[in-house]
Amino acid sequence: MKKVMYKITIILLIGIMLISSYFVFRDCKEDKKQEKIFEELIVIANNEGNEKEQIQEDEINLEELYKINSDVVGWIRIKNTNMNYPIMQSKYSPNYYLTRNFYKNYSSNGTPYMAENCDIEKSDNLIIYGHNINGKRVFGELENYKKEKYYNEHSIIQFHTLKEYAEYEIIAVFKTVAYSSKGFDYYNYYNLKDEKEFNIFVNKCMELSFYNTGKKAQYGDRLITLSTCEYSNKNRKISSCSKKSNLGGVK
Repeated sequence: MKKVMYKITIILLIGIMLISSYFVFRDCKEDKKQEKIFEELIVIANNEGNEKEQIQEDEINLEELYKINSDVVGWIRIKNTNMNYPIMQSKYSPNYYLTRNFYKNYSSNGTPYMAENCDIEKSDNLIIYGHNINGKRVFGELENYKKEKYYNEHSIIQFHTLKEYAEYEIIAVFKTVAYSSKGFDYYNYYNLKDEKEFNIFVNKCMELSFYNTGKKAQYGDRLITLSTCEYSNKNRKISSCSKKSNLGGVK
């Protein structure tokens, strides 16, 4: 009887190992596929192979990407990091790009996308979501901002739209519990109707921040909030709040 149980246990363990190996292989394959797509998009976005005579150092060719997929609304980049991605916004399904690549095919890694209630031209606070992928890819880069030293070296976000190029200064990096009365509902602050609401949002971001960045935002500043999962607890989110800087140039 013991031998039979031993054999059954071994068979079960082998089965579990095979199933686990399959999922690891599948995830690795998906990661490589998505990384290849992002690399292709970077080539297009950086005008490589384009015959334009004068191209600004930080210019992104969103027009070419828009011809491929009109859901693209921007491009986000932080120099000397992995953050270098298109930003999508589906016209028909709010979380469509949570599980879709740029070409609208299924991808567990998804593509960074803007919240459904945000208007790329009018909203006071553009809320952008992205997965936290192993190796700190996609918005996993936000994990690095838990350390103040890293923030000091990467405090500027470049954000391109079809109409302008702008730079944003990160003013706070925080984590909170999403969709809970115990957490901060930062995702509801996209149209800040008055100075009071603006200050409530900004002050809460700074209150929760891992450290004091020394940066402040004033009513009238345009904001970007990046958000991804943080796995220390259920429904944890790590986010950064940034204000539009006068360092960036308008196209």
